[in-house]
Amino acid sequence: MKRVFQIDRVAGLSDADRGLTSLEVEERRRLYGANDILRDQRSGWADIVHDTARDPMLWFLVATALLFAALGDYTEAVVLGLALLPIAGMDAYLHRRTRATAEGLAGRLASTAQVLREGVVAKIAAIDIVPGDLAIVPAGEPFPADGFIVAGANLQADESALTGEAMPVRKHPYRWPTAEQGEVTVDGEFCGAAGTRLLTGEARLRIISTGSETLYGEIVRSAREGQHEKTPLQDAIKNLVTVLVVAALVVCVALAATRLYQGFGIVDAFMSAVTLAVAALPEEFPVVFAVFLGVGVYRLARRQALVRRSVVVENIGRITCICSDKTGTITEGRLRLTHLLPADGHAPDELRRVAAIASRAESGDPMDMTILGGIRLQPGERLATFPFTEDRRREVGAVREDSGTVVIAAKGAPETILGMSKVSRAERTAWIKKTEELAAGGHKVIAGAYRRFVQWSGGEPEQGYCFAGLLAFEDPVREGVREAVAKARAVGIRVIMVTGDHVATARAIAREAGIGGDSPVVIEGTDLAGRLSRHGQRGIQELDAVARAMPSQKLDLVRALKSYGEIVAVTGDGVNDVPALQGADVGIAMGERGTRTAREVASIVLLDDNFRTIVRAIAEGRQLFHNLKLSFAFLLMVHIPLVGTAALIPFAGFPLLYLPLHIVWLELIIHPVALLVFQELPASDELESIQRHLKVRFFDWREWTLIAIVGSVVGVIVVGGYVRSLGVAHDVEHARTMALVALVLATAAITAGLSRLRSRSAIAAVLITVASAVILSQTASIAALLHLRPLHWDDWFLAGCSGLLAGSLAILLPSIKRKQRTGTGHR
Repeated sequence: MKRVFQIDRVAGLSDADRGLTSLEVEERRRLYGANDILRDQRSGWADIVHDTARDPMLWFLVATALLFAALGDYTEAVVLGLALLPIAGMDAYLHRRTRATAEGLAGRLASTAQVLREGVVAKIAAIDIVPGDLAIVPAGEPFPADGFIVAGANLQADESALTGEAMPVRKHPYRWPTAEQGEVTVDGEFCGAAGTRLLTGEARLRIISTGSETLYGEIVRSAREGQHEKTPLQDAIKNLVTVLVVAALVVCVALAATRLYQGFGIVDAFMSAVTLAVAALPEEFPVVFAVFLGVGVYRLARRQALVRRSVVVENIGRITCICSDKTGTITEGRLRLTHLLPADGHAPDELRRVAAIASRAESGDPMDMTILGGIRLQPGERLATFPFTEDRRREVGAVREDSGTVVIAAKGAPETILGMSKVSRAERTAWIKKTEELAAGGHKVIAGAYRRFVQWSGGEPEQGYCFAGLLAFEDPVREGVREAVAKARAVGIRVIMVTGDHVATARAIAREAGIGGDSPVVIEGTDLAGRLSRHGQRGIQELDAVARAMPSQKLDLVRALKSYGEIVAVTGDGVNDVPALQGADVGIAMGERGTRTAREVASIVLLDDNFRTIVRAIAEGRQLFHNLKLSFAFLLMVHIPLVGTAALIPFAGFPLLYLPLHIVWLELIIHPVALLVFQELPASDELESIQRHLKVRFFDWREWTLIAIVGSVVGVIVVGGYVRSLGVAHDVEHARTMALVALVLATAAITAGLSRLRSRSAIAAVLITVASAVILSQTASIAALLHLRPLHWDDWFLAGCSGLLAGSLAILLPSIKRKQRTGTGHR
């Protein structure tokens, strides 16, 4: 990765032995500030209250609860008051998670640093580092800030947290630029960065960027500035609720005025308005939404997906694109020695032993640790080590065997080792071809060779080696990833791999994982912006993998995909994934191998680190979203006739249809059904296609039409039953009972039709609803208390037939959903 530095910050400091003076340190601290990447972290109850106050759904619940209390319906007020608790708790949790994110980020930063000041090496707090400081970084220690290396040998760094690169990165000193003003572009091999760690050697780092200006600081800033945007469904619910509340208030006032005009008196007018208000206020919608989110968290946890931000339960079922990190997500994140290709006359164990002699456990190099794993060298004395350098491109070790023979083994770049070995031109060509084939398959390839000496002078031999063969390492694709990718692509979900690896490695891993088929389209992160500007949406649609990707480029990719209407999930496990995890619709972190920072930022954590779990979670999310739609459809199908008849009958000059007790009865049916029945409908592991829309639509026009038809039919049934039973005798109690029973039976039938009785709670709800109608209307004493009168058998027959009609229409809603699943395929 290339870095751009302001070279004027270190003007006059080209000497690798020149540190800062105390006066220079004070001046630079005044200009550039402290090296505090995590500064301005807000915390405390004031912030919790501030964040909570920004939630409009919370204010709606508060206002609605107060209104119900003012109307005397304290039960509803208490229910809504209790519904405030999980929402306020979620805000508090999000605030705590933000602080935990900062703590996790701090865990990878240096707390102290060694610098050269006033000609003396001093150990200081890392926060006191300033641009221009000369930091001395020993092996195993993190770099305290960003800059370029001015001195050091045999340097390797672990940059996996920033780039996703699993392999150690070679580093060497930077040749000081001739210019001392403006910007300079420096290749990553010459740079050290905060949040990364030096594995081998001792480096001298000239600090240029500190604090929030470091690459790590940019990631922290992205994490902090990421806003928890309201989801489309939350906006839809808010708009729906707003419309219904305004309409209800207008109709209530109009109804009260109408009843006064008709001469029914102030009490009747007030009772009419209050009853209609209780029936019409849509408090169920936000409550049902909150409950479904909680249920979704539980159900996804059973699928090994831990939800950290419950509102993403809505989004996970609508995911259309997965941007997956490679290391630790698609691959296992562990370096493995997968291929031993010994030369003729050598066994695989001999080849590995040769490589082991040229390896050092104390080096901290993951490759050395992999080679030495499970290998026991014959007893002997290590005589010398000639370490790897960029110009040598090899490491050589010498050991004495029991027989007294000295074995000198070399490992390194194949072309280097072949050049030191006694091989023919044809053999050299053949081994180079094998090296290229392995590299194209996503492997890192080294070669091994050796010489034996009866008497050894102590120097490093440069020629005359016996070539032992090739060793190839890989970070293998996780089991089941290819099948999961195929299942996702089959239903129109795109999978784009994002990695810090080389293009050839990315292409090989993408091909092995089934991303992009046999010829995946892979570009470097630096080419992403140009591709977007040249080809726009088409350039993104044809993309399968992005290699050499920086954190900002991952975020740019996510934003571009979202701008083209994709619902984007980002998977990752490192600090480098934080901005993209934050910017995605659904951020998914690995639970077993993921860094604490990634887990805290992500909205979902996979407990088993299995890519297949993502597909299963999407299937579960789609079922949950469908269940929520059914619950909202039920509320609309029942409330349309309830509110319509509560207003229409009094407007027409008839006696009141519903009294407050009747509304309580109906609400005691509606609430449990909406909250319990539909959220228990089972999910399937089968992932089904969905339609893509640039703008999320909770119901399409077919579904809205069916909902309106069912609501209108039930409304006509209720009005018809009321007018018929009122008759010439003007029997209000009989008419009211007929209308209520018809509405209750229609509610039971709608419940059965939408749920298709696929759960025990659905069956129980239907039976209890019907039983309530029978008991409350046919038990004379109870009916009298409710101002009702038992019905005749013909009334029950008509009410039952009417309910079956409503249920038969409602059952069409799930059928419409299935017919509309027309997957959008991709390459």
